[in-house]
Amino acid sequence: MKKAVSGHQKAHPSFRPNWVCLYDHIGFVKQGHKEWLTEINILGVVKHPNLVKLVGYCAEEDELGTKLFLVYEYMPNRSVRDHLSSRSNAPLSWATRLKVAQDAARGLAYLHEDMNFQVILRDFKSSNILLDDQWNAKLSDFGVARVGPAEGLTHISTNFAGTREYAAPEYLAVGHLTSKSDVWSYGVFLYELITGRRPLERRRPQEEQKLLEWVLPHLNRKKFKLIVDPELKVDKYLLDSAKSLSDIANFCLLKDPKSRPKMSEVLEMVSKLIVVPSQATTHAPPRVPKELKKISLDPTQSKQTHDDTQQKRETGSINKETACVPRTRPSKLLRSCFK
Repeated sequence: MKKAVSGHQKAHPSFRPNWVCLYDHIGFVKQGHKEWLTEINILGVVKHPNLVKLVGYCAEEDELGTKLFLVYEYMPNRSVRDHLSSRSNAPLSWATRLKVAQDAARGLAYLHEDMNFQVILRDFKSSNILLDDQWNAKLSDFGVARVGPAEGLTHISTNFAGTREYAAPEYLAVGHLTSKSDVWSYGVFLYELITGRRPLERRRPQEEQKLLEWVLPHLNRKKFKLIVDPELKVDKYLLDSAKSLSDIANFCLLKDPKSRPKMSEVLEMVSKLIVVPSQATTHAPPRVPKELKKISLDPTQSKQTHDDTQQKRETGSINKETACVPRTRPSKLLRSCFK
């Protein structure tokens, strides 16, 4: 259960089926309280099948201080990262990995483009993608999420928060945050699905520790098989499919953020790689989207393109620092985990 809620300090089962009560912090921790409020305000507003559901929340006082709780829906298959580990007893099949990539893209596209305000997740990574009993993927951990830039602004200038191995270069270097920062993180995640490796593994030889640097010399068709997860049974179809997915990853990993695709475009490309059961026996190699044929396979190379038209969004009275949305407390959210 702890693995299913990675990112939180401790997990406790509640007294109701299919719920998990998350115990975040003891004491008056300013940063922890801010993240707790952000998560409540975002998950209390958004609703999508690929975002984890917030069942309830509470804050309780005792002799040690304030205890902050969140109650999520129960995700019995834990996180994607757990199933990509070499120690996993149930590595994900290639079909499941493609489905996870599609589900995660749907969740991000919703946050970026389908609401009247934009949410930048800022800490998208495999351990924050949880799997339900049907292996549907749902995004979690909105504690450091931010509302996107106001109309007329190109980015948010902010201090770094998140996980460095997934962070976009412009966000790390100068603190410029946009939705394209999440797109970069998604590109890193696609290489996790392909290779079964984490973005940084210090126990490996020096030249293999950083995932993006390790895959770079292997992106031509002759060497590509060397980076595919050895837990997968590789045939020609899987190899073609994985190569197409890496092309999409490279699109997301362009150094110039304006050149990266929107998540709705990424979702469309990933969906084209999904094989429907009636076509599974044909083993026809997936077609690479035309727009990817002109893209360099170097994830660190910048490519200049025209600026994407920025979709206008109304942010209303949302507090952009904490992503707080003034609202009444929904009746579905519990005042206490233990009622």
